[in-house]
Amino acid sequence: MKIRYNNLAAAWAALLACAALAQPVTVADVAYPNPTEVQGSKLVLNGAGVRYKAVFKVYTAGLYLEKKASTPQEVATLAGAKRLSVTMLRDIDSRELGKLFSRGMEDNLDKASFSKLIPGVLRMSQIFSEHKKLQAGDQFMIDWVPGTGTVITVKGQPQGEPFKEPEFFHALMGIWLGQQPADWKLKDALLGKPT
Repeated sequence: MKIRYNNLAAAWAALLACAALAQPVTVADVAYPNPTEVQGSKLVLNGAGVRYKAVFKVYTAGLYLEKKASTPQEVATLAGAKRLSVTMLRDIDSRELGKLFSRGMEDNLDKASFSKLIPGVLRMSQIFSEHKKLQAGDQFMIDWVPGTGTVITVKGQPQGEPFKEPEFFHALMGIWLGQQPADWKLKDALLGKPT
């Protein structure tokens, strides 16, 4: 009887753990599904948080990986698909956002590494410039798809050809996870650390 009870308790605990994993995580009224799927790969939500500029909430971001990682190095060494999902919390000029991303990449790379990525950086800035404005509630995603490259999706639409170089995706992630991140609290949140 005791063995049967232990098995039942273990099964119940496993069921609760699965149910908890399947619950979306809500950050600033934005729900991040957990798990999600990128090109047939099931990814778990590593962490999610809010990007602040002074006292203003600008956007929320959620980082999805094939398995949990707690350091930027662990994130970089994971070979599978990855996703950074961003939902705007206020209206912003897309051109300005593109410039901020370019500067964020440059701040986290040495000059030689950044120089090699300039064509991709210019193309990314162009992608955001074409959208004129991102409004509160608009979403964009940056996906790393092995064998394909970096796919940027804005408002549900993939934007042009993928960026083939893995270095480009790593440089983009540097904006949030680098030595000089856009927001230190957001970096910790994306890495699953309490903020």
